[in-house]
Parts: sequence; C-alpha cells; structure tokens
Amino acid sequence: MSPQPIPTRVVLLAGPSGSGKSYLAAAAGLPVLRLDDFYKEAGDPSLPLVEGSSDVDWDSPRSWDADTAVAAIVELCRTGRTDVPVYSIASSSRTGADRLDIGRTPLFVAEGIFAAELVARCRELGVLADALCLRGRPSTTFRRRLLRDLKEGRKSVPFLLRRGWRLMRAERAIVARQTSLGAHPCAKPEALGRLAAAAAGRHRTPAAR
Repeated sequence: MSPQPIPTRVVLLAGPSGSGKSYLAAAAGLPVLRLDDFYKEAGDPSLPLVEGSSDVDWDSPRSWDADTAVAAIVELCRTGRTDVPVYSIASSSRTGADRLDIGRTPLFVAEGIFAAELVARCRELGVLADALCLRGRPSTTFRRRLLRDLKEGRKSVPFLLRRGWRLMRAERAIVARQTSLGAHPCAKPEALGRLAAAAAGRHRTPAAR
C-alpha cells in the first residue's frame, strides 16, 4: 500500500529580526506558526553567549529548539493541529501552551528568525512548499526592531541597544547565511507573490543547494 499523501505543506519565512516577517505572514491571510515560541528557556545550560559578553546570544540557532519546531510543523501538515508553547521573550520562559488548529488548510506559514535552519529537514520530510528570507535596509530594520522591542518591553534598554547595533552590522551576513540554507531572498512584494503562488499550488519546492 502506498503512503498517504501529506495534505498540507509549509512556507518557511525567515529574515533578520525586525524585517517584517510577522506583518507579512498576517497579510498573507494564511495560518501562522510562530517559530519564536520554540526558544529555549533562561537557565538552559546549552544557551550560547555573545562572544566576549555575559549576554545570552538569542540570535544564535543554538538558543532555539529546532527538533520540537520540526515536530510541530510535521504534525500540522499531517493532522492539521498541534500543541505550541507560549513563550515570553521578556522573561525568556515558556508560560503555557496553546492548541493551533488549521483544519484542512493546504498551506500555512512558519515564521521566525531561525526558519531557514529547517529548510533541508522540511524538504526531506516532503512538507516544504517554499522558503523565503525577507531582506531590506539594515538601518530600517534596526529602527523597526528597536521600536517594537521597546514597545513590548522585551528586554532591558541597554541589552536592546547592544543587540540592535550588533544585528545591524551583521544583517547582510545573516541574509547570506539564510540564503545559503535554501531560503530565497526577497522584499515583501515578491514574498507576497510567492506565497500566493504557493497557496494556488503553482510554486515548486526549492531545490537542494
């Protein structure tokens, strides 16, 4: 007996912090899995530190639980529902869990700064519809990220300024890395077009690099 086809696929939406991933995912009108909810918790001994600092490097993939994120994506693709942790960035802790139910929707978006880390695994598992990396001006991303983080009280002001300056200088390298992992670099208009094409079943799965 041949295996049953997977009814739902995922578009992985990556990009630097503050590049507009959440806004774009909401504008697409598709169900959204927030990959930032799979961060590790403060006190986890495997959390990496910023080189030469006592700050936790929350922009390193090692600060994030990729295995649990992949499991949630696969469960959504196969069953249409999964349990997702509720994560507080301000306290760096999981504060509960929610049930995400997308029904029989044939496509959903999984967005987060580490989404590109999952491209190869989702392709191998047969659940990948497309993978995108939002890119823009580093100075614009810096302002948008800082205003958002201050408004939401995500971390202390000194921490946010240190992180923001570091990320602005590293933004082009971040985009280059996510592109090398298989995410297509693009601005918002092209990303929306590719999401629409994927929803209509007209887009090919990104080829392995």
